Amino acid sequence: MVHVVAHAASHFEGLCPEAWKPCAVRDILRAMTKLEKIERDIASLTPGEVAKLAQWFAEYQADLWDKQIESDTKAGRLDKLADQALASHHAGKTRPL
Repeated sequence: MVHVVAHAASHFEGLCPEAWKPCAVRDILRAMTKLEKIERDIASLTPGEVAKLAQWFAEYQADLWDKQIESDTKAGRLDKLADQALASHHAGKTRPL
């Protein structure tokens, strides 16, 4: 494993920040292996199981999106967009849905 990590790290020399270390490459390789295992496991599911997984994943992504919007709202990152939308509305540039 150390040889593989060192070899992988050698491909990133000059391309990554100075802080890039072989252990970071090892972490990337570990994550890729984890993802590859997930992909293999998904490929072995029945069509019904894939449908259930797809439903769960869609709900999971929606939950992540909701949390990100909530975080952005609390941090004020959407204030400018809201102000622009309200200005457009007050200027008569919107129409009823």
